[in-house]
Amino acid sequence: MKKQLLSALSAILLAGTMFGAASAAEVKSIAILTPEEGTDYGWNQQGVDAAKAAAKAAGVEVVVAQGLGYGDVRPTLRELAEEGASLLIAHASGYNTAAPEIAKELNVPVAIVDTPSALSKGLIADYTLSGHEGAYLAGRLAAKMSRSKTVGIVVSGEPPSWNSQSSAFAKGVKEENGDVKVIYAVIGPAAYSDAAGGKRVTESVIAAGADIIFGQGNGSSFGMLQAVETTKAADGGKVLFIDVIGDKSPIDKGFLLSSVVWNIEPVYAAMIADLKADTFGTKSYAIGLKDDSVKLLKTPQIPDDVWGDVQKIREDIISGKIKVEPVFEATAVRALMSDVKE
Repeated sequence: MKKQLLSALSAILLAGTMFGAASAAEVKSIAILTPEEGTDYGWNQQGVDAAKAAAKAAGVEVVVAQGLGYGDVRPTLRELAEEGASLLIAHASGYNTAAPEIAKELNVPVAIVDTPSALSKGLIADYTLSGHEGAYLAGRLAAKMSRSKTVGIVVSGEPPSWNSQSSAFAKGVKEENGDVKVIYAVIGPAAYSDAAGGKRVTESVIAAGADIIFGQGNGSSFGMLQAVETTKAADGGKVLFIDVIGDKSPIDKGFLLSSVVWNIEPVYAAMIADLKADTFGTKSYAIGLKDDSVKLLKTPQIPDDVWGDVQKIREDIISGKIKVEPVFEATAVRALMSDVKE
């Protein structure tokens, strides 16, 4: 009898192990949740487009839940999990509390941002990405092209991703020309979709002398761009805008200088591969210049000789000749700035 019980127990344990391995390897569909519509030429659109591309490449289905706002998304997370999603991508820092709770409650893998310490094997992965290498190039570009020798950084909040780009941009400016002033302004603690606030704060930074604006803001970036389009620089000339994550060229009226463009598809593809390999939740993900998952956008506003100089700097970063380290803390970022506006 004892042998029979031990055999039965062994069979149950073996079956459980085999079931777990099969579950880890099987990815039928992924879902991405975004706070704003995937038509913002930025964070939301790049996330949605990347999820679709990664899912297509992996031969899995994708469900897009967009325009969810920044409130409680637990009901949507539960619904998607119960519908069978193999991975929930919570594409907003405001979701990084709710998503892990649902992951543990329903035993469904989730991916979150801005919480690298939350990793949990098989359950929770973090993709706090940093485009700091591209932002450094943007800073070098801005310092080369500023007529007033004053540039501005306008942000919709101070999450780690924004902080790393703000610091790298400021370092790039100063290393290109130490005489260029960097004005730093925050719209609000989480003003990601505040277009009116983006316009108001950007106008104040231009009034303080900036003729190039480096803007980070999701929906609020449309307000920043509007301010640039309608406000003259101190010398009466044009103010130019450097965007992040997406490419606003289709709606540009001649004021877009560049953008630090992110390609998130390799990150989501790696997540799907990690799910299949049972390594999900055990590693961090990164983007960078080397594989063009971060790149600086070339626009007609950039002279060819300036672009050539910037490309040489890009090669120096890739080779390691120039080191660009990310800075994620807001206090450290503020310490780098010439002027901080609240």
